[in-house]
Amino acid sequence: MVTQRADLDAIRNMRVLSAAEWRRAGLSDGRIRSLVRSGGLIRVWYSVYATRSAIEWSNVSPARGHALLVIAAAASVGRDSVASHQSAALIHGLDLFPAPPDMVTMTRTRMRSSGRRKSDGIFFHRAELPDGHVTKQLGARVTSVARTVVDLARVSPFMPAVVTADSALREDLTTKAALLATCHDCPRWPGIRKARRVVEFADPGAESVLESCARVVFDEHGLEAPELQFSVTGPDFRYSVDFYWPRHRVIAEADGAIKYSDQRAAIRQLKRDQQLRDLGYKVVHFTWGELFQNPEEVIARIRKAFASLTPV
Repeated sequence: MVTQRADLDAIRNMRVLSAAEWRRAGLSDGRIRSLVRSGGLIRVWYSVYATRSAIEWSNVSPARGHALLVIAAAASVGRDSVASHQSAALIHGLDLFPAPPDMVTMTRTRMRSSGRRKSDGIFFHRAELPDGHVTKQLGARVTSVARTVVDLARVSPFMPAVVTADSALREDLTTKAALLATCHDCPRWPGIRKARRVVEFADPGAESVLESCARVVFDEHGLEAPELQFSVTGPDFRYSVDFYWPRHRVIAEADGAIKYSDQRAAIRQLKRDQQLRDLGYKVVHFTWGELFQNPEEVIARIRKAFASLTPV
């Protein structure tokens, strides 16, 4: 009876542990096997077991689910490993584009294993981890939001890095000052110049992944930077538009799938566009598919709108 009570206390207090850690907590191998058979413990990584309550907790959201994997991975490979890059972004709830591979990404200050570990689904990075760059989120040790954004900006193409940076600023999870300070902490690291460019370009006004991607496409094609979420006020309405070029009185709207999901939404959009045109604005719409399948056509439509109005 005493042993069983100790088992239950250990399960309540230590939710995700390696087999060795469970043994140090007082559970024998036989008891571990018995708890696995009864469902009290669930294997979540090689030789790592979580309590049933931990599994139930992790099923609430993708961020929790990935945090549980990170905690389990750290129990397997060493508690000095810190979730970073894509894993840290998932746990912090940052936007990632495209969707990351199904694995855990971790950073260590020294590399005991290099490169991709296909056997256990972990990719290790090696880098310094100053105290201010590490935090705890959902029970997992992770790089801070600012460090996560900078790390991804160092190793990712420009567009995906901007998507993540925009989302971090939009959700008030970090600031440009914090991002620049993190860049300053890593002056000679590979890719830090790329990271600084991402930070300088990032804008919290981009309200979606599509809008962040559109900003990059505009920049790549030489368009001047538009104002984001510009407010247009009419006699009996006030609209916020995605992109606005005041010199040309041109508005561009990034249309997601939900915008035209039903006829009433489409009618509202047509009325809105007409009200904007009645005030002298030119309105251009583009979809996700158009932006990625034929970006030149989107840019051409915007440039045509520029040319069709007398600049103010």
